[in-house]
Amino acid sequence: MDRRSRDEKMRLGAFFMPTGHHVASWRHPDADPDAGVNFQHYVKLAQTAERAKFDMVFLGDNYAVRATHPEALRRSAQYIANFEPLTLLSGLAALTSHIGLVATASTSYNEPFHVARNFASLDHISNGRAGWNMVTSAQEAEAHNFGREKHYGHAERYERAQEFTRVVLGLWDSWEDDAFPRDKASGQFLDPAKLHPLNHKGAHFTVRGPMNIPRAPQGYPVLVQAGTSGDGRRFAAEFAEVIFSSHLTIEQALSYYAEVKAAAAEFGHGPSDIKIMPGLNPIIGRTADEADEKFELLNSLIEPVVAREILATFLRKDISQYPFDGPFPDLEPDAQSSGSFYNWVELAKKEKLTLRQTAFRAARGRMSVTRGSPKQIADHMQEWFVSGACDGFNIMPPYLPGAFNDFVELVVPELQRRGLFRTEYEGKTLRENLGLRRPASRYAVPA
Repeated sequence: MDRRSRDEKMRLGAFFMPTGHHVASWRHPDADPDAGVNFQHYVKLAQTAERAKFDMVFLGDNYAVRATHPEALRRSAQYIANFEPLTLLSGLAALTSHIGLVATASTSYNEPFHVARNFASLDHISNGRAGWNMVTSAQEAEAHNFGREKHYGHAERYERAQEFTRVVLGLWDSWEDDAFPRDKASGQFLDPAKLHPLNHKGAHFTVRGPMNIPRAPQGYPVLVQAGTSGDGRRFAAEFAEVIFSSHLTIEQALSYYAEVKAAAAEFGHGPSDIKIMPGLNPIIGRTADEADEKFELLNSLIEPVVAREILATFLRKDISQYPFDGPFPDLEPDAQSSGSFYNWVELAKKEKLTLRQTAFRAARGRMSVTRGSPKQIADHMQEWFVSGACDGFNIMPPYLPGAFNDFVELVVPELQRRGLFRTEYEGKTLRENLGLRRPASRYAVPA
């Protein structure tokens, strides 16, 4: 069923892991093994995304080396040796002009003032192209880097995140849009009447404010979220403007899309105020056979011990005691289970996968993996988009730069030919290109 008007366009983000989302991407013959700390690598990727008219590039982050099996650690390259994302995006802002710049910053191991100031700064540096991916940290290891013996519990993480985000929004309204006349003739630099200390006192934070930077060009940097647990969905419904979802089937995506849009309405958000963009791992060949060859090459590089650890991370379960070539175990959810747990358990049961098969599927990429010709990839994307399962996609290239170049050169023109994706940017800011309104200051007097 076509639920889209003909003039609606899908949104595209580019989620870059250093060498790609496939766990063995760093071993690919064309990969740069030092990509995580290679600035020119990211410059080329960002500029390629901008030439293709992508809405945004997105960088994930965490604050610890993942606790894992020593042999898996020895063979792993993801989130081990990477740039801090806000520093990297600030550099990319100077070398791009339209592409949105979105980074992760955890509400668990930051202070609201730091996050508010950092992202407002990036929005000014980029002339209105910043976005904040709001997350709660999931790793126990992160707690040990911030003076804690134990990680926050699941419910506490989201309670803290909710208050944290409200404080950040309040700090972004510290100054009204026209608070800085900077009039040399009169000698007036700022208007004190348009300064608003926050004076927040809550369960987790006490923040007086104001923030010492003018209001951001976008009002607020775009708010992005990727949680799929029950708490994550409620948080997204209240705050998120872009959601990166992790659904593996169109049925899951359709259900999630309807649920989140309905929940967002309870907070006064219309359907167009939130863009839901599931992750997509595309492996593209000029023919289906060529795509299969690329797929098999990547999979031949996977180490079983790494695949098992990747799946354990998604499930947030120790699965080392189960036979690797046996049936997928009967796992029960607990307080730490996220939406990813349910997605992978459902997939394994539906397709009757062994533990090994599920682990290798997880190692190929965290989201929906689609391979084929440009037409086949575009058909898949069009089906999800026009049926109302998403507003676009967060493209997660399995290896870089090759898989992303293939998508840009082969799939984007096909989407444009079908009228599904833009040929020029609509505006200069990330909000304008996503079709999101610019939020007014809470202190502004209505016109």
